[in-house]
Amino acid sequence: MAKSCFHCLEPVPTGFNGEVIFEGVSNPVCCTGCQAVSQTILAQGMSDYYKFRTQTNGKVEELVPEKLKELISYDNQDIQKDFVGQQGDLKEVLLSVEGISCAACAWLIEKQLLAISGVKRVDVNTSTHRAMILWQDNDAKLSEIIASLMQIGYKAYPFQADEEASQKQAAAKAYMRRLGVAGLMTMQVMMFAFAMYFGMFSGMDEGFEQYFRWISLVLASPVILYSALPFLINAVKGLKSKQLNMDLPVSLAIFGAYGASCYATVMSVGEVYFESICMFTFLLLLGKYLEFRARMKASEFTANLQKLLPLTARKLSGQLEETIAAKSLQLNDLILIKPGETIPADGLVVEGNSTVDESMMTGEHLPIKKFKSHQVYAGTLNHDGVITVKINKIGQNTLINQIIKLQHNALMKRPKIVEVTDKVAQWFVACLLVFASITAIGWYHIEPEHAFWVTIAVLVATCPCALSLAIPTALTCAVATLTKKGILIKESHVLETTPKVTKYAFDKTGTLTEGRFSITKTVVIDANYTEEDVLAFAGALERFSEHPIAKAFVSSPNIVFDVSAATVKTGFGVSGQINNQEIAIGKPTWFNNHASFAQATLFIEKKPVADFYLQDKVRNSAHKVVAYLQSKSLTCHMLTGDSSNAAKDLADELGLDSYKQACSPEDKQLNVEQWSRQSDIVAMVGDGVNDSPVFNSAHLSIAMETGADISKNTADVVLLNSDLNSLQTLQKVAVKTKQIIKQNLTISLLYNGSILPLAAMGMVPPWLAVIGMSASSIVVISNSLRLLKL
Repeated sequence: MAKSCFHCLEPVPTGFNGEVIFEGVSNPVCCTGCQAVSQTILAQGMSDYYKFRTQTNGKVEELVPEKLKELISYDNQDIQKDFVGQQGDLKEVLLSVEGISCAACAWLIEKQLLAISGVKRVDVNTSTHRAMILWQDNDAKLSEIIASLMQIGYKAYPFQADEEASQKQAAAKAYMRRLGVAGLMTMQVMMFAFAMYFGMFSGMDEGFEQYFRWISLVLASPVILYSALPFLINAVKGLKSKQLNMDLPVSLAIFGAYGASCYATVMSVGEVYFESICMFTFLLLLGKYLEFRARMKASEFTANLQKLLPLTARKLSGQLEETIAAKSLQLNDLILIKPGETIPADGLVVEGNSTVDESMMTGEHLPIKKFKSHQVYAGTLNHDGVITVKINKIGQNTLINQIIKLQHNALMKRPKIVEVTDKVAQWFVACLLVFASITAIGWYHIEPEHAFWVTIAVLVATCPCALSLAIPTALTCAVATLTKKGILIKESHVLETTPKVTKYAFDKTGTLTEGRFSITKTVVIDANYTEEDVLAFAGALERFSEHPIAKAFVSSPNIVFDVSAATVKTGFGVSGQINNQEIAIGKPTWFNNHASFAQATLFIEKKPVADFYLQDKVRNSAHKVVAYLQSKSLTCHMLTGDSSNAAKDLADELGLDSYKQACSPEDKQLNVEQWSRQSDIVAMVGDGVNDSPVFNSAHLSIAMETGADISKNTADVVLLNSDLNSLQTLQKVAVKTKQIIKQNLTISLLYNGSILPLAAMGMVPPWLAVIGMSASSIVVISNSLRLLKL
């Protein structure tokens, strides 16, 4: 008999004598690759991997020179732009890992990588076969990380959307193969079972009936030992990690009934239920497949975003136009985009004008006008004009890749309510096993011949699969719907928190208003300066500010000054040295020596020199959104740093419940914290640098996409279309999601509560139990899919 390899369990070729010592015993290996991997695993003290693995490894590929060259290329900074992100001082990469089969693999990978100096965090997802890694680039190279995985038998490469699609395709094919085997064999077994049930073999010799039992056993075996095997593997994994999962009662039912039927066939006693087991497995797999399809449909939007990017770009070098690979674009490159072409990278329009379809990100199908200095995004479609764009973001920094990354992170995080239901499901499984045992004992004393099958029906009928699906499917569908409508969910608690909100607090500039200021009046206070002088000073300083007001000054002055020691004081303004004078522009009350209703004041040596009055247009959607929120018994408030009359006028115009003006970032934060102490759940909507601190205090923080990067990074939600109507959409979807979750939980609990006594009384045969369990899961999934149609 051929020996099996200690590492991959494949046959050892004749003549190869490699071996590995494990627990004092010599074990054969099939090749030098498996020998090197297993020796590495054992030498690093990770022998528990071989004790707890539940599936075999694939054969190990040796690191040939060509492969090593490919790995080293991953360290190239230009190549890394496509798939490596940055988190502070650490680099971040999402790797697709081949060969992950169980929790033991995840444990092994994490232990192996965390042993590398510089690797700070490793998160392995066994269901998606992906690993998120954070590392310090000075201490470790990406090629070393991937090579380290290959040393223990796992092939890894940077995650790409196309690779994920192929993985999902492979998973779908695996489901179809198992379903096909189960369906085909079930039909054959059912044919013999119905014939025996309805007496079609009556009058024949008893040996023929036994013969057909053996045929049923042969036909049912591939269904149980192939199609149903994943249920058993997952149940064993759960037990090894001390978890009671939903596959445990299912596995007990399937393999228990199969074992009992095999015994009845071999010993020629009792009844066999091969047809029930086969049908049970087929329906279970069908339910799992439908769940898989539902999850695929829910994640379709973000999975397809990357595919929107074009493969080529028209690069301009002087008067020359060159077609190059879009991935090779660099910062500050100039590209030409013609009508009907997809924009290959984020950038600023430097020449021409056009309209652009940004619906893939914002959900808004109306084309958006773009002209000089306007930002355009990778993956959006240029409509009718020819534009020249200067690249300002590439690789992982583009908006489309940020959306994909944030969406991935949001779906990976587990809301508290999901953790609670998972614990409930585990306790439910434990109680189910106890109840099934009591049922078995009770029926054994009443009718021993029915005890086994009644117990099987109890295990199957009351398995809490629907309960475990009730919340995750609803949340997945809701997040996909919101992303499609231009509402990016960054944190997992958003859908749980939004329906509980009692107060909405708004920033004014750039949030309730469009943030597109124009100077309506300039009042020069100091006669030593002209209007042209003060506008030139203001324009020079405002170039260092991200506040929306700054844009009104930057394009105004004709004189350009050099500014040194420029400093932005959050909530007040900008100061710096011009011609050896300290000049500042900001709130009129900045230095407590000037009272004015102007929106901005220019100071020289802390003395007021000029007041600027500006006009900002109210967002068209502001009236509608405030009215909608108030109609839902939610109060609306404004917290603004603007000290002018514009704040009061806007609050009156919109009918806000209250407003506070001249607020510093600390004032906004204190207001929100005070509301929180009064048991209010507060949502803060803003867009500026000065909104970042208050975002940390609010229960729910919402940033406009047109706002400052720091506010978007801090926020729980980003409105990609910068449209306040999205708040109405968010509120509706969150409330609907809450209703769907309640409905799902009610359906699953009512089903389990009603079927349990019926099954225990022997009124539910095994075949009906499996239909009931699968039907409850499918109903829950279908109910969740309604969220995709909002």
